[in-house]
Amino acid sequence: MFPKPIEKSSEAVQTTYKIFLPIALFIWLLPLLAIFMTSVRGAGDINTGNMFGWPTSFQMLENYTAVFTESEAATYFLNSIKITVPTVILSIAMACLAGYALAIYRFKASLWLFFIFIAGNFVPFQILMVPVRQLSVDTGLYNTVTGLVLFHAAFQTGFCTLFMRNFIKALPFELIESARIEGVGEFKIFWYLVLPLVRPAIAALAVLIFTFIWNDYFWATVLTNGESSKPITAAMKALNGQFVSRWHLVSAASLLAAVPPVLMFFLMQKHFIAGLTLGATKG
Repeated sequence: MFPKPIEKSSEAVQTTYKIFLPIALFIWLLPLLAIFMTSVRGAGDINTGNMFGWPTSFQMLENYTAVFTESEAATYFLNSIKITVPTVILSIAMACLAGYALAIYRFKASLWLFFIFIAGNFVPFQILMVPVRQLSVDTGLYNTVTGLVLFHAAFQTGFCTLFMRNFIKALPFELIESARIEGVGEFKIFWYLVLPLVRPAIAALAVLIFTFIWNDYFWATVLTNGESSKPITAAMKALNGQFVSRWHLVSAASLLAAVPPVLMFFLMQKHFIAGLTLGATKG
């Protein structure tokens, strides 16, 4: 059922694995390396078409500094934080509450309600572009950070509920029954018993949702039209001039924008792996 560990394979298989692993890793990192090389080039290389050759001059400090001096990058990064952090908190909070209700309570419509949460994940979000944009205009949420937070939270809560419901469902129901027999209230059971047990799952979900929201480009473009509320992903195109391509600055901004999700993953790596493997083994 599970693949055999590489340590138990033959010497020939292990040798082949050790040879091809660095090659595959280099191919996988090649686009990132190309972006980094572009980010340290001078404008002359871009204008002369030297996009993939060795840079004639390295201007790493100048390019990365120009991202902040020639655009409102600091404001864009702050907007991304204002959008991402509240969305993660709101989505996970609602998902924990809904997941607890769907996993613990027994009522007739629980399964159908759970299916509704799942069905929302299969709707292509591109087809919702026009009605969601019109709704944001009608409600006064267009081109606002609040609008992006609410719409992201609405779209992510379905996946988060599916995630949390399954983890809470895997907990021994005897723990809940024992607490109820002792006279503990439902909210205290949820807050002091269930949440500590699913803390690794919450951490794993926080990393995933943080990455999804921070890297979003589609809704950031559809629901914003000004510089005051644009996140960094949608605002990077402002670094490209109308008549001059400045891909070295766009590449530098792209790498800077990728730092927070990567940093978030490494800070939460232990909890992230524990959350993904929670309940995978027994005993």
